[in-house]
Amino acid sequence: MLMRSLVLITAGCLWIGAAKADPEAWKQEWPNTDFSISAVPFVEILSGGPPKDGIPALSDPEFIPVIEEDRIDPREPVIAVELGGQTPRAYPIRYLTWHEIVNDTVGKLPIAVTFCPLCNSAITFDRRLEDTVITLGVSGKLRMSDMVMYDRETESWWQQAVGEGIVGVHTGKVLEQLPTWMESWAEFSSRNPDGLVMDEPSWSRDYGRNPYVNYDSSRRPFLYSGEMPPHGIPALARVIRVGDRAWPMERLRLTEKLTEDGVTISWRAGKASALDTSRIGDGKDVGSIRVRDAEGNDLPHDVMFAFAYHAFWPEGAWILGDR
Repeated sequence: MLMRSLVLITAGCLWIGAAKADPEAWKQEWPNTDFSISAVPFVEILSGGPPKDGIPALSDPEFIPVIEEDRIDPREPVIAVELGGQTPRAYPIRYLTWHEIVNDTVGKLPIAVTFCPLCNSAITFDRRLEDTVITLGVSGKLRMSDMVMYDRETESWWQQAVGEGIVGVHTGKVLEQLPTWMESWAEFSSRNPDGLVMDEPSWSRDYGRNPYVNYDSSRRPFLYSGEMPPHGIPALARVIRVGDRAWPMERLRLTEKLTEDGVTISWRAGKASALDTSRIGDGKDVGSIRVRDAEGNDLPHDVMFAFAYHAFWPEGAWILGDR
């Protein structure tokens, strides 16, 4: 059973005893959220117990030079942010596992680096929204097993996998996804010896430990009752999502590089899964993905579990090759 494969995270970071949505019950905790506006049925939103900010998002983290970092194992995954000619920054998954959102500013660009362990979804968003900048937090709610974020300015709720407002005054608005990617610390640090890496937060957490031991070997996702992926693809198989298209990761492990539908996807061995063994750096090798266009520019993408792609893009295109 899936729950037996999950280890309870201190401070309520793992959801237990989920209950169906009840906006009336939520209003005391969320007095500023306009529940009269929504884009999804409330029955799809699950509340597992942690209050708003029970999983503490971070803002304006400290960084240290790459050459000073000696705590991160070479195979550990980091999110690489290389934008607008600014000094490259690495956001280690060992920290995002426990905080899920980092609000930061690169140059003059306000960004949110996000990671949902239950979907393996690592997406960086532009925090600018029309004429304002929002700051994102973790609501403690799930929809389709994916994190529901909220903005501190209006307490509208946002779906992490798609960057779309689903409850409140920002319902229907979409945050721009930025072209960042997940790779091993060894790969990032060797390419960017003069780069920066997010320093360890001051919270009391066992950074480097994976509280979701063997999760990506499970048969079913946590708190998910939707359809399973088509084509016989396992629910927790990794897929590379580019827009509304998905390439199974296994295709890349066989070829290491392919060019289809106007994009080039490359795979490189050496990055550990963050959702396998107890210590992240010991995880099985799932490799790093880069996605570029015909001119060699990095494209926004996500490496997520197949069930999550199918849940949020049910009419999406599966690029299966000769399978």
